[in-house]
Amino acid sequence: MDGSAQQFDVISMGRIGVDLYPLRPGVPVARAESFGKFLGGSAANVAVAAARLGRRAAVITRTGADPFGTYLHDTLTECGVDDRWVTPVEGLPTPVTFCEGFPPDDSSLYFYRRPSAPDLQIHTDDLDYFAIRAARIFWITGTGLSEEPSRSATLAALKARGRAGTTVFDLDWRETFWANPEDARPYYAEALRHATVAVGDLDECEIATGVREPRACAEALLAAGVELAVVKQGPEGVLAVRRDGTIAEVPPVPVEVVGGLGAGDAFGGALCHGLLSGWELEQAVRYAHAASALVASRLDCASAMPTAPEVENLLAGVPEPRTARHADLPAPRATA
Repeated sequence: MDGSAQQFDVISMGRIGVDLYPLRPGVPVARAESFGKFLGGSAANVAVAAARLGRRAAVITRTGADPFGTYLHDTLTECGVDDRWVTPVEGLPTPVTFCEGFPPDDSSLYFYRRPSAPDLQIHTDDLDYFAIRAARIFWITGTGLSEEPSRSATLAALKARGRAGTTVFDLDWRETFWANPEDARPYYAEALRHATVAVGDLDECEIATGVREPRACAEALLAAGVELAVVKQGPEGVLAVRRDGTIAEVPPVPVEVVGGLGAGDAFGGALCHGLLSGWELEQAVRYAHAASALVASRLDCASAMPTAPEVENLLAGVPEPRTARHADLPAPRATA
């Protein structure tokens, strides 16, 4: 890739795909008669979430050379995400994920990513190292470490970036993507040595560190090399700890949960926004948690990512107008 003269606020690297949701919330996939089609995948969702908050965002990933790949390009562009580093892979289909959610906190994902997903076919020679070094925030995921050549490309990007700017490691644990889950920890440890921020829930933190108690997870992540550890605890809120001893413990934001899938990616994009804004740790985490809650109150994923006024209204206690939530977003596509 050629060097880019444009500096991005956020460049994410990793998973992308098409998410299919039953259009009736709470209906299992096996019984659903119609589905909504949405852009999905953690790296893509984080870029969309950041763009929705006014940040210059791009994603490094790959799709199939097929109509679903075209759909993902179109949707990224509609959502304000630069897609110059989203390239096709001949012979591999764009991944599809069937998503079912049962409020308040039960959900299942059915991934179709075999024999391999295009987003795991990122090669070291494909990367624009100049742009990666120049980005204010570079975001990578645990999925990107699960298979070659993506694993080597992700680690090469981290090494080339060094300690420039903020580098976020989204622990993003998906057991089904690993041939042997026990193989993950050494690669997670290597990524943590290069990252400045680690973000994960308790399951993901346990994979990365071997411990599960929230404060112990944060301390283990800091010991592994990051400057900020963010531990998401679901209904118990979020714990964030900086190396300098600053601690933020943020309780959950009460909302009526409709979906929940993608809420963690909304958290990630909003956390990037807060860090880029130079906010105090508690303010940044509280804002990110509110963005996450808004997505949990909506059915879909990428197209549910909130704007800054929506997050600010939730924090101020202003009720959300249900009929206007997605008025300026690409409409979900229905499919049989």
